[in-house]
Amino acid sequence: MNMMPMDLVKLVRHGSGTSETEGRAETDAGDLHERVVEALRTVHDPEIPVNIYDLGLIYRLQVEEDGFVDIDMTLTTPHCPVAESMPLMVSEAVRGVPDVADVAVNLVWDPPWSPAQMSEDARMALDMYG
Repeated sequence: MNMMPMDLVKLVRHGSGTSETEGRAETDAGDLHERVVEALRTVHDPEIPVNIYDLGLIYRLQVEEDGFVDIDMTLTTPHCPVAESMPLMVSEAVRGVPDVADVAVNLVWDPPWSPAQMSEDARMALDMYG
């Protein structure tokens, strides 16, 4: 098999077999993912009484087996008053989760956020069904 160096890194990082150790690591990564989601649910936009996860502001959440967490998030508007502080709030909340080694929070604007991205719980909390 002809592999480029980056392919080898991906192979080593993500594993290529199904050993008992790898299965346990995948379970641990799944558990860590759930704990990161719970941490994200503790972060709120000060202007909206719903957490950022249920608001649909988290576009991508990747949790690696080595504890690295990579997040793409947006805000309700590019002119949001917390545009500078929200990524730091997210990073601090996730860094507080045991077994998280490092966090990268990327603020993205595409696609633009819309209320359609909110969870049902968020819609109910904001009384958007009435």
